[in-house]
Amino acid sequence: MLHLVTEISRLTFIVIFAVYTYDCFAALKRHTSEKREKRLYSQQTSMIYLFLINGNLLLFFNNSDTKIFAMGLAEIVFVTIAMIIYKKIYEMASPAVVNNMCMLLSIGFIMLTRLNQAKALRQLLFACIALIITCFVPLFLGNVKLIKSLKLFYIVAGILLLAVVAAVGATTYGAKINIQIGSIAIQPSEFVKILMVLFIACMLTNDISRKQVFKTVVLCCLMILILAYSKDLGNAMIFFLTLLVMIYAATQKPSYLLYGVLLFAAAAVLGYFAFSHVRTRVTAWKDPLSVVNSAGYQICQSLFAIGSGGWFGTGLYQGMPKRIPVVDTDFIFSAISEELGGLFALCLIFICIANFLMMFNIALKINNRFYKLIALGLGSLYASQVFTTLGGVTKFIPSTGVTLPLISYGGSSLMATMLLFAMVEGLYQYRGVKEETDETQNYEDTYRRQMENERSGQDGSWRR
Repeated sequence: MLHLVTEISRLTFIVIFAVYTYDCFAALKRHTSEKREKRLYSQQTSMIYLFLINGNLLLFFNNSDTKIFAMGLAEIVFVTIAMIIYKKIYEMASPAVVNNMCMLLSIGFIMLTRLNQAKALRQLLFACIALIITCFVPLFLGNVKLIKSLKLFYIVAGILLLAVVAAVGATTYGAKINIQIGSIAIQPSEFVKILMVLFIACMLTNDISRKQVFKTVVLCCLMILILAYSKDLGNAMIFFLTLLVMIYAATQKPSYLLYGVLLFAAAAVLGYFAFSHVRTRVTAWKDPLSVVNSAGYQICQSLFAIGSGGWFGTGLYQGMPKRIPVVDTDFIFSAISEELGGLFALCLIFICIANFLMMFNIALKINNRFYKLIALGLGSLYASQVFTTLGGVTKFIPSTGVTLPLISYGGSSLMATMLLFAMVEGLYQYRGVKEETDETQNYEDTYRRQMENERSGQDGSWRR
C-alpha cells in the first residue's frame, strides 16, 4: 500500500509543480488580461496547498508520526497567513512574488522534513519570524529620505559585521561564515548583501562620475576582500557579480563591465594559487571520479543522486540523499532531483528564472531611479545566488558552499531572502511614484494619494 501511495505521489508532485510553473510564465505575458491573471494566480495558490497536502500526507504515511501531521497543518496555516498579510500590507503589489515565495518555502519544508524533522521545524520557526519582520518593510521603503540618510551606516555595518566574522567566526568546512551565539549560528553575510545593494543605490543614483564609481568599488571590494580572507569565496563571488551588474545598470558604460570581468578573472586565478581549498575544489570539479574517496566524494554523490532520480524521481524515502554531505543546505537540489525527479527539478529552475525575470520586470516599471537600482540589485543578488548554488551541485562550476534561497536549511539565509522578496514587493508597490526634487517627500504618503485617486477613477496609471 505504501509503495502504491509513493508511486502516485511522485507523479502528482510533478503534475502539481508543472501546472504551477506554467501558470507562473503565463502570468508574465504582456497581453494577459487582468481577469486571466487573477485566475492564474488563484490556480497557483491552489497548487501550493495541493503540494503541501500531498507532501505531508506522504511524509505521514512513511513515518506514522503525528508531529508530521501537526507540522503540515502549521505549514498550511503559515502560507495562508503570509498570503493574507502580503495582500493587506502590500496593496496593489504583485501576487507572483508572494506565490513564488510560498511555493519555494513549501518545497523546502517538505524536503527538510524528509531529511531532518528537527531542522524542518526550526526552518518553519525562522520563516514565521521573518514574516513578522517583513511586515515593517513598506514603512521603511516609504521614507526615501531615511533610506538615503543611512548610506554610511550600510557600508560601515557591512564591513564591521564581516570583519567580526573573519576575526572570531566559527570555521565550517575551511571557511569562517558564522558567528556562534549559544546554539544559534548567525551568518551576517546574508544580510550584508542587502546592505551592499542599498549602499550602491545610494552612491550611484545621482552621481555616476568616475570618482564616485571608484569610491563605490573600493568600499564594496573591501567587503569582498574580507570575505576572501574568511575563505567564504562563494559569497565573495555573489557580492562581486551584484556589484558589477549594479554599476553597469547605473552608468550604462560597457567599459566598466569589461573591467569587472577582467578583474573577476584575475581574482579567480589569484584565489586558485592563494587558497589550497580552492585548488582542491577545482580538482574535484575537473575530474571528481579521480578523487572520489576524498575531495570529489560530495560532488560525485550529488551527480549520482541527480542521475539515479531520472525524469520522474524515486519518490520520497525511496532514494539515498543522506549520502550527500551537507545535503540539507548546500546540496538540497540534488536530493530534490533524486526523489522528486528531473522534471520537477527543471520546473524548479524555471521558477527561479521566473523570479529573476519578475524582479527585472518590476525594476523596469519603477519610475524612481533610486528604487529602480535597488530592485535591479536585489534581482541580481538573487540570480547570482541561484546560479552559484545550482552550478556547484551540477558540476557546471566548482562547488562554492552556497544555499539555495528559500529551500535550503539556514535561518540567516531564509530570513534574508524573505526580506529580499518583501523589499521587491514593496518596491513594486511604489513603482508609480516618480522622483521628487524635494527629497523630504515621503513616498508612502504619495502612494496613498495615488491609491485614493485610482479608487475614485481619477488616475489610471497604476492599473495593471
